Amino acid sequence: MSQTSTTAQQEVVVSTYTRGIVGPGNPMLGPLADGGTLRVGTPPGCWGPMITPKFQGGHEVSQPVAVEGAEIGDAVAITIRRMEVTSLATSSGVMSFVDGRYTGDPFVAKLCPSCGTVSPPSHIEGIGDDAVHCDVCGAEVNAFRFTNGYVIVLDKDNQVSLTVDKAVAERLALDASGNSGLPANSEQHSILSLARADIAGLAAHMQPFLGNIGTTPSRDLPDSHNAGDFGAFLVDAPHAYAMSQEELERHKTDGHMDTNSVRAGAILICPVKVPGAGVYMGDMHAQQGNGEVAGHATDVSGITEVQVNVIKGLTIDGPILLQRPDDLPPMARPMNREQRRAVKALAARFGQSFIEDNGPVTFIGSGRTLNDATHNGVDRAAKVTGLSAEEILNRATIAGSIEISRLPGVVRVTFQCPMTILDRIGIGHLVRAQYGLETD
Repeated sequence: MSQTSTTAQQEVVVSTYTRGIVGPGNPMLGPLADGGTLRVGTPPGCWGPMITPKFQGGHEVSQPVAVEGAEIGDAVAITIRRMEVTSLATSSGVMSFVDGRYTGDPFVAKLCPSCGTVSPPSHIEGIGDDAVHCDVCGAEVNAFRFTNGYVIVLDKDNQVSLTVDKAVAERLALDASGNSGLPANSEQHSILSLARADIAGLAAHMQPFLGNIGTTPSRDLPDSHNAGDFGAFLVDAPHAYAMSQEELERHKTDGHMDTNSVRAGAILICPVKVPGAGVYMGDMHAQQGNGEVAGHATDVSGITEVQVNVIKGLTIDGPILLQRPDDLPPMARPMNREQRRAVKALAARFGQSFIEDNGPVTFIGSGRTLNDATHNGVDRAAKVTGLSAEEILNRATIAGSIEISRLPGVVRVTFQCPMTILDRIGIGHLVRAQYGLETD
């Protein structure tokens, strides 16, 4: 399959991946027909690629797929139909960097401290922090360390998980790739090889979602840096992927959101900044609270199935999310029939003749800080809807919410938006279907 295929396919299955870079330099599979199904099996993000020196981004995402009819200035709606964790276990935790093993950014520009090879090939020897070794000279080469880490086993059928002790972690490390469920074409080392087990016996819910999903940016850049917060590390960086702030804003698509409501049942609407859109995905998490405050969550292998539809003429700079009804913040949830009758009675009591027909919508914002990200999300919403930034702030305050997706700077700006506007920009039908909106 290639981008030059003349016949669009109703279904595309992806099992090939990038080494951490997203952008027009990656050949596209497809094209996928407008309205077609995309099925992707993804390796874990974050820690596995982080400890694999040849990777130049913090994730291992799927090869992009072209969508028939998607042109620059359009948008694509990605309806997430199914998401399944395929790892039996994973490991994660708070990180630190090892000086001398990278140039400027350990996610992007790793090097061997002994022979100086940039992005060297490597292999695993043994178990523990010093298990990653350079193929060129044999030196230990991992640019990252856990300051507090854990190994966690997963029960996808019952959606529960449990952190384990050192003895169990070391047994899992003996078949790290198998227990991680690494796909056949994955090139990362499994983080289970490090067997770090500082927290044992902690039970947690599972609620899988994709931390990195969206469309191809218009310039090659590290997949983990396709957002305003991590992307800021590219500005004037001392490596090949350096760019200015203006270039970052122009090219990125904010695919790396770590937004825990980007899960089965949600609809993600993404900008098209290259011909064909180039839909890609990766960085599945088994669970994560708002903010991803540890810096990393439970990265797992998984299978995701989505439907992709082109929205012509919807020019956006970053993602719009139609969350599952149960993921909406309480103040943004549509009213039921009884509540709507009460609102009509309230209007009549005070002589208010007009009651707005509206629906909830979420704009993703990103920036160096949470304040920057909030301003970005509000500004994006204002630009797309035509409402003033001040009105959006009011709407988000009384009929919505500002929620943290990731520290240091990704947020969700959710508010009730007039249906006349949602119809005008071409997503009214999606909002009505997603939330079962009725007319009385």
